[in-house]
Amino acid sequence: MTIYDELVARGLIAQVTDEDEIKELINSGKAVFYIGFDPTADSLHVGHFMALCLMKRLQMAGNRPIALIGGGTGHVGDPSGRTDMRSMMTSEQIQHNCDCFKEQMSRFIEFGEGKALMVNNADWLLKLNYIDLLREVGACFSVNNMLRAECYKQRMEKGLSFLEFNYMIMQSYDFYHLYQEYGCNMQFGGDDQWSNMLGGTELIRKKLGKDAYAMTITLLLNSEGKKMGKTVGGAVWLDPKKTSPYEFYQYWRNVGDADVLKCIRMLTFLPLEEIDKMDHWEGSQLNTAKEILAYELTKLVHGEEEALRAQETSRAVFSGAGISENMPKTVLSTADLTDGKIGLLSLMVRGELAASNGEARRLVQQGGVSVADQKVTDPSCQIGLDQLKDGIVVKKGKKIFHRFTVE
Repeated sequence: MTIYDELVARGLIAQVTDEDEIKELINSGKAVFYIGFDPTADSLHVGHFMALCLMKRLQMAGNRPIALIGGGTGHVGDPSGRTDMRSMMTSEQIQHNCDCFKEQMSRFIEFGEGKALMVNNADWLLKLNYIDLLREVGACFSVNNMLRAECYKQRMEKGLSFLEFNYMIMQSYDFYHLYQEYGCNMQFGGDDQWSNMLGGTELIRKKLGKDAYAMTITLLLNSEGKKMGKTVGGAVWLDPKKTSPYEFYQYWRNVGDADVLKCIRMLTFLPLEEIDKMDHWEGSQLNTAKEILAYELTKLVHGEEEALRAQETSRAVFSGAGISENMPKTVLSTADLTDGKIGLLSLMVRGELAASNGEARRLVQQGGVSVADQKVTDPSCQIGLDQLKDGIVVKKGKKIFHRFTVE
């Protein structure tokens, strides 16, 4: 099976232009491709996961990835998939986020001479002269065609700023620049990026001729991948300081029955032959599949040692074996207590089991919280110092556990 056939078999390809040429480049290891990452936070999250795995797969097959950090486009903001305008970030915030991305991507992609590249589009976009850009690039775009693009259509009702309207031109210019400077002949992106990506392909061909090799491929799961980045407890980050390896493991351990084999196929590096044997698994076998998924992805992001530790902790918690030292925990001080007690709602907020006291209250009143294996429905519940000294576990829903202790 060729690498392109494997991508198709794993469900990773949604749309392509010039499929025969794309197959030839990828299968022969001659693809120089880029995927863009907007630095809107100081950590990548699981919504980026499939793109990172795809870059790793293609590099293993001899192709050259370019990780494009949107330090320049981050000053504008991508309107795709949004109903409101993104918050504006300072140059310092954007640069900090770019630095964090590079460190995290290095776990997936091998950078260096003749290997993967990491570039920041601030290096060329921020130097552009506006009039030159209008003449060189703007003349290649039809406003009528741009307004028909899905990324703009969904914003027209609530209003689309001229700032964001320029995003497609900026992204298209990125591909044009990368093609000229690095021989980048292919771009990958999510299904919500299709219009922007086609803009880049057309710009290259209009500027350099129809024979210019400019290809596009979209990923099937991007919109779902963005949903993957959100759970009841908030975003699931790749940075262990923001989402612990155990929490990361539990996220994948808790995926729905209908999604687990799809995720194994798309995101792990297990052989397809092995995955195909799981296709008819059901019942308790799906729990085994979830453990496989959680372990493989945690190992990929955090290393084998952390993956094993997370797996052991998860099994101990769900088997009723008691408190595990590897369970996510919050250590309080006696100063956090009032008269030797702390309210359950405050405790949940401290442990990030809820974003606010109001959210914590609703969870408790709806019967979604247990303390030391006992369901609690009284929002005024207080936790005492003696309980905290021994370590107490608060459970949210069926699958989220957090341990609280006091020094």
